[in-house]
Amino acid sequence: MVRRGLAEHAAGRGIVAVEVHHPRAVRRHLPGAADFAGRLAGRRVVAARRRGKYLWLELDGGADAVLAHLGMSGQLLVQPGGAPDETHLRIRLRLDDGSELRFVDQRTFGGLSVEELSEAGLPVPIAHIARDPFDPEYEPEAVVAAIRRRRTGLKRALLDQTVVSGIGNIYADEALWRSRLHWARPTATLDRPAARRVLEAAATVMAIALGEGGTSFDALYVNVNGQSGYFDRSLAVYGRDGQPCPRCGSPVRRDAFMNRSSFSCPRCQPRPRRPHR
Repeated sequence: MVRRGLAEHAAGRGIVAVEVHHPRAVRRHLPGAADFAGRLAGRRVVAARRRGKYLWLELDGGADAVLAHLGMSGQLLVQPGGAPDETHLRIRLRLDDGSELRFVDQRTFGGLSVEELSEAGLPVPIAHIARDPFDPEYEPEAVVAAIRRRRTGLKRALLDQTVVSGIGNIYADEALWRSRLHWARPTATLDRPAARRVLEAAATVMAIALGEGGTSFDALYVNVNGQSGYFDRSLAVYGRDGQPCPRCGSPVRRDAFMNRSSFSCPRCQPRPRRPHR
């Protein structure tokens, strides 16, 4: 959703000037705010790309890019020049068509940095991140094999960005519900059809969410025009603790998981039995 907006509004634009309003927003750019601004002024955005939870704006010259991680509350917004500043505006990029690309972040967990590109065309800090299901070179059978080699719970494997990227907590729960698999299922017990089924379900869930503009639970989750997504209205289990499962009617169960939550149907997704010693 955000990458599409950046490709439409920022690709091909020149960067006239850069303002850093909060140093924490460029903390990953180790040379500091002045260097960040100096390296971008006068450059041109060639393309907007994404892998997993990272976005980057490829710059002219093909050697570096602006790498963005939105964290919990970060937003990349395209605004007309002169529009009122957002309360939590952290970085402003003035573009040559008079518009502005703004990084807004209430909690300041996200940030931007200028990074060199690897030979594969990825910003060096994220070169280890695996492809996502929408990548043209994504190899589902290789991911099936990687998941089955893990010695962990299934949801942990789905969230492991070195195995497959782009499947966040919400989409993992929805994919597991669709494939009737419990989040704690040991990956070592998965056969290939089951692993394939949950990955296909994840791709389907992500495609539907993308078509509906993403999942927005509050005003922080928006596209570059500030518009919210509507996929939260289609969720089967995530955030629906105690509500009826759309498939069987059983109350949805919430479990603590890695300082977050997992939502599942206790009837459709039975918890795996502990192996006998």
